[in-house]
Amino acid sequence: MKLHVIHSGLFKLDGGAMFGVVPKSMWSKLVAPDDNNMCTWAMRCLLVEDGDRLMLIDNGIGTKQDAKFFSHYYLHGDYSLESSLKKAGFSPADITDVFLTHLHFDHCGGSVNKDADGKLSMAFPNATYWSNEAHWQWATEPNPREKASFLKENILPIQESGQLKMISETDRPAISGLDIVYVNGHTEKQMLPLLSYKDYQVLFCADLFASYAHLPLPFVMGYDTRPLLTMTEKQEVLERAINTPNFVLFFEHDAVNECGTVMKNEKGAYQTERLFNLAELG
Repeated sequence: MKLHVIHSGLFKLDGGAMFGVVPKSMWSKLVAPDDNNMCTWAMRCLLVEDGDRLMLIDNGIGTKQDAKFFSHYYLHGDYSLESSLKKAGFSPADITDVFLTHLHFDHCGGSVNKDADGKLSMAFPNATYWSNEAHWQWATEPNPREKASFLKENILPIQESGQLKMISETDRPAISGLDIVYVNGHTEKQMLPLLSYKDYQVLFCADLFASYAHLPLPFVMGYDTRPLLTMTEKQEVLERAINTPNFVLFFEHDAVNECGTVMKNEKGAYQTERLFNLAELG
């Protein structure tokens, strides 16, 4: 197995929204806001190369929305999904599986393309797209709180293409050493892929730990539908990380840090033990 970091771009979100009830005087020591209280975040995907399978985990915000939509998120930087795939030696047509942790627009927007005439097409024409029944229903029948994050043009064409499959106990991507951690605090049945990679366990954290700054239990995003449940789920995963040798957290939204390991400090609080790039795992 080989793992490739795929950068799909940088964007900005309000710092207060990203840290919920935590005061700015605390979170701003970890992630610096600009004059408008906006912080830069990555949309870092992961490409898993395993035999004849190429599984892309999440795919960023995409390019098909209009200028007004993108103006809210201040897209910047030199990264793009296609250029990052090319740098890794692949094209969208090579992808065999697209694993969608959840269907918020900054995680699945790259699933579907739109041409100059407004016609939608699948960005990965030869891939199976993976979701799960509970989350799919949650996303296609959205609650008012999340409705703006579940965009029909990102989601429904996947099903209409015939390329959608639902993960179950007996049906999942054919990737060796793949496990899935389900969490429900951020949104219903978010899926975090856990990969056995060399001597490591690598957890793709998606929005459970958006960044290293979200390790403290109370640092929960304002976007989460069930923040108290998120705190419980964070604690369970952090305990697992501490008690499992070579357990690595892979951060999707941290603009600086790709990976981290976890420890408890002298007060019993969770914090990063070490921050590093995925390539350091060899």
